[in-house]
Amino acid sequence: MDWVRKTKDVKVGDMVAYSRTFLQSISCYTGDMPRARGKVTALKSIGPDVTLADIDWDLPDLPAHVNVANLIRAKDIRYDI
Repeated sequence: MDWVRKTKDVKVGDMVAYSRTFLQSISCYTGDMPRARGKVTALKSIGPDVTLADIDWDLPDLPAHVNVANLIRAKDIRYDI
């Protein structure tokens, strides 16, 4: 599944997580962010290439508005060894 399709598939009501690519880009390998899951409550288009998702996270202190390019649907997460 390619990146463009994964981010376009994010819809209101989906359970999401931060994508591995995003987490690696900010050197986040441990802590709350890699394990966080949240429900998308709204999508807001900011421009032609940016859509923000309002997210109700299962953990505290995570941003409520996240660029969908930095997310993946929880059901699409793969745990490769």
